[in-house]
Amino acid sequence: MAKAVVGVFRSEERAREAINELKRQGFDEREISLIARDHRQEGGGKDTGGDGDQGLTMGEQNVGDGALTGGAIGGIAGLLAGAGALLIPGVGPIVAAGPLAAFLTGIVGGGLVGSLVDFGIPEESGRHLEERVKQGDILVTLKANEDETSKVSSVLKRFGAEDVESY
Repeated sequence: MAKAVVGVFRSEERAREAINELKRQGFDEREISLIARDHRQEGGGKDTGGDGDQGLTMGEQNVGDGALTGGAIGGIAGLLAGAGALLIPGVGPIVAAGPLAAFLTGIVGGGLVGSLVDFGIPEESGRHLEERVKQGDILVTLKANEDETSKVSSVLKRFGAEDVESY
């Protein structure tokens, strides 16, 4: 049975490096999700990119610039097909991609916590992760087989992920 392995990054660069390493190790990019605040729409906030832009950038393109295709993302090289901006109650504008993004598109009042619970993450952990995203951190998840969760956790931690857990 697949489990969700979750890690929180303070740096877009470190999240990108971890995702690229997971892909190098053979994990399916279609199973990787990313959620982050879209500070560009807020007009300020935590700079998660290295170029001075206020939005989460993947290569030269801001993820919040609309629905992206895999080849247009650059830095994460095809990870976030269909990435787009959403307004999440209690969190604000975010960008999301991957399997977890599908849970977000149907929410009305449950906010990010409700979507994380639907994704298999306990409510208390979901509240904590939602708070981290509100603070400007980047949530990365990967659905992996049970025998691969420790390998995924190790990669996330090696690249600086905090709050690494499997559910």
